Amino acid sequence: MGRFFTRLFFTVLSLTIIASEISFAVDTPPSPYRIKTIVVDAGHGGKDGTTRGLIAREKDVALQVALRLGKIIEENLKDVKVVYTRTEDVFIPLYERIGLANRVKADLFISIHCNSMPSSMRNRTAVKGTETFVAGFNRLNEQDVALKENASILLEQNYKDNYDGYDPNDPASVIVFSLMKNAFRDQSIKLASLMQEEYVATGRVNRGVKEQGLAVLQRAAMPAVLTEIGFISNPQEEEYMVSEYGQNEIANCLLKAIQAYKKQVEL
Repeated sequence: MGRFFTRLFFTVLSLTIIASEISFAVDTPPSPYRIKTIVVDAGHGGKDGTTRGLIAREKDVALQVALRLGKIIEENLKDVKVVYTRTEDVFIPLYERIGLANRVKADLFISIHCNSMPSSMRNRTAVKGTETFVAGFNRLNEQDVALKENASILLEQNYKDNYDGYDPNDPASVIVFSLMKNAFRDQSIKLASLMQEEYVATGRVNRGVKEQGLAVLQRAAMPAVLTEIGFISNPQEEEYMVSEYGQNEIANCLLKAIQAYKKQVEL
């Protein structure tokens, strides 16, 4: 196993140890883990943006909240770089969004959306609350390609010296990627849970943390979540999400969750 996989193994192992709350001494501790880059994804945009409430469109609300979140991350976490998948009303294919996160070696991927109930549903305007999604377990195999591609990107500048390549017949390589997938899933659930806790603290209805085979999450080579900040089909929640007060509160909920997560996982 090359030096890259050795280093990667210890980094993932440290995340696994944190997630399970186990600690033990090692002769050579892994390099300190730090969250350096967060990709903030405003859902939909451009031609992909027909969902709307009485006064607003989902794609516009998602972008407004995403920009507010990015701004307060940069103001409060000086050591963290924010990368946006979009900053205006443009269409970005789903896999390009997570592809960007993989290319910039993001440590977190956060996708922001508004929920909506079908127009044919009875009492659709009464449904409310927040929920946050992580990648579906049944599609975790899609992560393999992203992890391998990201490994190549990480060491592009000194490929020959550090990277021996992923060998599916090498048990060590297989273990590394298995650990990475499990660690990223556990950490995604941790971040999603913290987000829901912050929403609840402001009086929002908790619809929970859920897993789903969402294309924008499945190929993430990092912890990744998609958060539904409220129902645009509910007039009261729509008004809240459109307001400056509501958007600031939502962004601050997400910031507090990121800060709590960062404190828990950094070595």
